[in-house]
Amino acid sequence: MHSDRRPRLTPAIADVRRAVRTALSSLPVPAGSAAVPAGSEPLVLVALSGGPDSLALAAATAFEASKAGMRAGAVIVNHNLQDGSADVAAAAAQQARDLGLEPVDIRSVLVGDAGGPESAARDARYAALAEAAAEHGAIRVLLGHTLDDQAETVLLGLARGSGAGSLKGMAADTGQYFRPLLAVPRTTTVQCCEDSGIAAWNDPHNLDTSYTRVRVRQTVLPLLESELGPGIRDALVRTADQAREDAEALDHFAEEMAEDLAEISEAGISLPVRALAANPAALRQRLIRLAVASEFHVSLSRTHTLEIARLVTDWRGQGPIDVPGVRVERRENLLHFSAHSEERDAV
Repeated sequence: MHSDRRPRLTPAIADVRRAVRTALSSLPVPAGSAAVPAGSEPLVLVALSGGPDSLALAAATAFEASKAGMRAGAVIVNHNLQDGSADVAAAAAQQARDLGLEPVDIRSVLVGDAGGPESAARDARYAALAEAAAEHGAIRVLLGHTLDDQAETVLLGLARGSGAGSLKGMAADTGQYFRPLLAVPRTTTVQCCEDSGIAAWNDPHNLDTSYTRVRVRQTVLPLLESELGPGIRDALVRTADQAREDAEALDHFAEEMAEDLAEISEAGISLPVRALAANPAALRQRLIRLAVASEFHVSLSRTHTLEIARLVTDWRGQGPIDVPGVRVERRENLLHFSAHSEERDAV
């Protein structure tokens, strides 16, 4: 039975609710339609950890969902990485019920070690969220990432030299996951919980400096703000927005061009060298990556992409290039991509 408590509307609560309202209203569903029978409205699930970001999101979603013609539930992932994690998950589930969220689903996962602890935990979490969404028929899983998380993501991408793909940060809507709070600072979600009288859990891992993101959060960003002045987080998020706009435009152009240029056969896929050479590097490399991804389901690294592009821009009669799963060779005026494996070479 959920609480009848109605917190006084404060600026923090209003900001979080507004962000959620805007997000829900953008979803392609018949919001508020009288033709939708009660209990069969579209469902969104809040990924709830019990921390201030996801808890503020849960409270705002519980308040706004019915107004948008939707139902709202919660999914809690217990990573089993800390003593008492089951108790933390159970407490978060009870908070979700108190807010009126239904269904409330706890998922217990085992975290492996592939890619390091952060990556392994993330993979296990997203797999559990995807399973919960599929089982409950949710149209989106709402994630509590904030403006601060976006700034950290951009800075980490910059440090890794990952290019525009990482600099564009996290997408607000992926079609499966939605991040309504990407323009909301973490201080606002914390204040929202305090103003709502909701006790948030503070994950000890968020203080563990063995994690790269924690070091960025606790040391790097504060140092940048101290040395360069306030507003670094906002500037990084603006950079992400601009990088995303540019990347989406270039991706769109590449997809349109690929439809006209690609020649597909049983032996693989080919792209005309002249067309690749005539386009800027950003489009040329996208066309190469797109051809490989669409035909062989392989994601090329930048190093591999540039090496393949040399068959266009620096042609001196080189032989075939082998990259994971794919062989690329220049055949007169075509760049030809075919499946490559050790098994095939051994035949």
